[in-house]
Amino acid sequence: MPPPQKQERGQPRRRRRLLTLPAVCPCESIAPAPLLASLVSLAADVTGRSADAATFPALRRGAGEAVRVAGLLLAFLEAVRESEPPVGYAAVLGLSELHVALQKLRLLLGDLGRRGARLWVLMNADLAASELRVALGSVATAMEALPPPPRDDVDAAELGRLVREHAWRAAARVGPDPDDSRAARSVRSVLSRFCNGATPDAEDAWLALRRVGINTWSGCAEEAAFLESELLDRLDETNGEDDGNDLALLSGLLAFAVYCRVVLFDRIDEEKKLKKVGDDVASARRQQQASSVAAWVSPESLQCPITLEVMSDPVTISTGQTYDRASIKKWLKSGCRTCPVTGERLRSADLIPNLAARAIVEQLLITMGAHDSKRSSSKHRHAVDKTTSPFSAAAAGGARLTAAFLVAKLSTTQQAEDLNKATYEARKLSKRNAFYRCCLVEAKAVPWLLHLLASSDASVQDNAVAALLNLSKHPSGRTALVQSGGVGLVVDAVNVAHKAEARQNAAAVLFYLSSEPEYCEEIGHVPESVPTLVRLARDAAASYRGRKNALVSLYGLLQCGTVHAKAVAAGALPVLAGILLSADDLAVDAVAVLARLTERGVGARAVLASSSELVTRVAGFLGEEGAASPAREHCAALLCALGRHGGDGVVALLGKMPGLMPALYALIADGTPRAGNKARWLVNEIHRHYDQRQAPVAMPPGADRVIPV
Repeated sequence: MPPPQKQERGQPRRRRRLLTLPAVCPCESIAPAPLLASLVSLAADVTGRSADAATFPALRRGAGEAVRVAGLLLAFLEAVRESEPPVGYAAVLGLSELHVALQKLRLLLGDLGRRGARLWVLMNADLAASELRVALGSVATAMEALPPPPRDDVDAAELGRLVREHAWRAAARVGPDPDDSRAARSVRSVLSRFCNGATPDAEDAWLALRRVGINTWSGCAEEAAFLESELLDRLDETNGEDDGNDLALLSGLLAFAVYCRVVLFDRIDEEKKLKKVGDDVASARRQQQASSVAAWVSPESLQCPITLEVMSDPVTISTGQTYDRASIKKWLKSGCRTCPVTGERLRSADLIPNLAARAIVEQLLITMGAHDSKRSSSKHRHAVDKTTSPFSAAAAGGARLTAAFLVAKLSTTQQAEDLNKATYEARKLSKRNAFYRCCLVEAKAVPWLLHLLASSDASVQDNAVAALLNLSKHPSGRTALVQSGGVGLVVDAVNVAHKAEARQNAAAVLFYLSSEPEYCEEIGHVPESVPTLVRLARDAAASYRGRKNALVSLYGLLQCGTVHAKAVAAGALPVLAGILLSADDLAVDAVAVLARLTERGVGARAVLASSSELVTRVAGFLGEEGAASPAREHCAALLCALGRHGGDGVVALLGKMPGLMPALYALIADGTPRAGNKARWLVNEIHRHYDQRQAPVAMPPGADRVIPV
């Protein structure tokens, strides 16, 4: 028997595909006694599951049979352990086979009772029943392979016979329950109506929901969350093993769960609210723990050994070494099958997420001022871009019907609680699915959400702003927002929204709008747009994310030439200088905005007129050890712009700054081509200026000439 693979031991359960049953075979050199003890523990775990409707919403009869078989097996194993334990190769072989079968049985029963996966299990009842038959048959086969108990141990012999017979009978009887089949037909009926763009029969939907025990909004939301996560997991995979059938079924079931959640349930029940409070408390506790650990962990220990940068998604390979996911995947794709650090040949290419390291990295990135930019590279970030396709006609029809229902609610209801639910649903639907964003925009949700920005209800306003932020990530959403005259309303929300989160989300909406050059003019025409962003960036009481959103939005608006003068007049320069001079966490963003501000003469002159301390700080920032590449490039661009607009006087000042020339040469050597060009231009200008001031000297024959870089 092969020894257990290391990655299977450490594989987190959430990474295992539902209804797949990877089991670890015990080592062939294991002694019978510990193997028997492990079997007793496994059997007790399976037996402890309650075989009722609440535990197993689908395939209840088969699951109940499996639990009863496990109970008999537990009694047999305890009887064997109390008597003389079996010895010899045959005993280890039989117990090992039984151990593998019990592992699979436990995993399968766990899947059948998993919260959130009820609809998926219901629609895959045939597959689940087949796996259950195989697992029960494996138990019976393993029992037959066991050596018979001693003749004087009558109880163990009788229990062993009962286990074998009951397992064989149970395996023969296992199949989808009739009620499961009826519920699955109801789901298919709803999906068929979705395909035709027709409103489904509510009774069909309720029949399926009641069968699997979903009777609250939170239960339906839990199903939708699982299906969405599973869909994004499949999309995030790059090995192409999955065909389109699973994606079509997953997307269709997701549309079904979302439709039921939005249409069939009028209220968000308290279970969801209590869960959110519990999640917030747990998140705060995890953040506090991570913060305390990050206090004594050095950034160097969290650097990827390949890129030497702080890991954003740490994963562990089979040798136990931890790398950033992107870098180790690139290493493996290049054909290398060894560990970059140890040189040891990899037994497997599986990458196991290092959750402890990730929590510390996130907290460390907060202290380094890079949290938002790194956190955006989360697990499903790239997969969301792939959800522009509905993957099936049923999913497309269900999404359009749900969006139309939501917009009807937004346009007709006046009750605060109904508006709160409708805006929350719009926010939730548009968060991680590009197709739902498109459907909401096509259903004219944007004008109604803009109307609700003036709501006196803080929750309604917060949900409306967040939904608009999600929709502004879609090109048609940005177009609809501008054409609806929403720019001024969004600017007002940055100023006067009830919640800080709503204000920072409104600033982020302006950032996405500013990604389109034609919309920068539109935003710039709103008198309060630039002063509002400057005030938010200055506000020390605002959150890190809010101030960052203000800076990146201002950076986008500076694409428009008319905004530079407005930014200077609004006092952007003192704010940016204060951030940079105080070594604030947002220093990189501040220098980026300064670099773009100085592209025009009005900005460059304002910087030169402010103080030499700011220019000195920029030059020092360029030469700082460990400065990020984008920061160095922005510093070089800023200094180049000052040299162009300031003339020889500024070039002479830059040439006298200690440490600037070595930093520029270093940027030429190891920076990006664009950064190198900027640094090269500035070096040549400094050399030109000082060469012109010196009298020409006749060079002796054979002397070296200075050639500009």
